Amino acid sequence: MEVRWDVFWIIMGSALLTFIPRVLPLMLFSKIQIPMWLLRWLEYVPVAVMAALIGQELFMADNQLLPITHNPALWAALPTIAVAIWTRSLLGTVLVGIVAMMILRYLMG
Repeated sequence: MEVRWDVFWIIMGSALLTFIPRVLPLMLFSKIQIPMWLLRWLEYVPVAVMAALIGQELFMADNQLLPITHNPALWAALPTIAVAIWTRSLLGTVLVGIVAMMILRYLMG
């Protein structure tokens, strides 16, 4: 089997570009004391990212806001969120979300 050097260097470059952003912060932050205000600020990053992803998925399509009346994903999210809060069951939440989406897609066409 012949080794193509261009493919090899593309793979090595991709590995390096994946490795550096993961290791560099660990090396940097292990050597310095992180201020409390930065730690408090970083606690909100996962929640903000998740809210942005879910909000975009529920309220937008093709870079336009979806009308509430014709938005099955938004209506399916309501019972799904309720089940997630009340039961804390991942399986129950996923099942309710799938069934709600199936029913709403059938009814809304």
